[in-house]
Amino acid sequence: MPSIIISSRINVKLDSKHTVEKEEIEQCFDNRCGFNLIDDREEHRTDPPTLWFIAQTRTGRLLKIVFIYKDGNCHVKSAYEPNEIEIEIYENEGK
Repeated sequence: MPSIIISSRINVKLDSKHTVEKEEIEQCFDNRCGFNLIDDREEHRTDPPTLWFIAQTRTGRLLKIVFIYKDGNCHVKSAYEPNEIEIEIYENEGK
């Protein structure tokens, strides 16, 4: 499995804004079932593409993980509890 990279800037945002820990993100990567979706909204387009999926932590917390795959690693851009629309999109298109 590729390494999960979280920059110090993103780590601060995850902690202060979303209250998400690195261990939870790692658990979601381990627990995911389905496909990574591409975030193709104009304001979120990147090169390489921004990918995302929704999965549960070991405690059952549902998180949306947003990342880019670069140099053989997953670089986390964000992680937070998804809203109903995001859950519906993933259920319909990611599984």
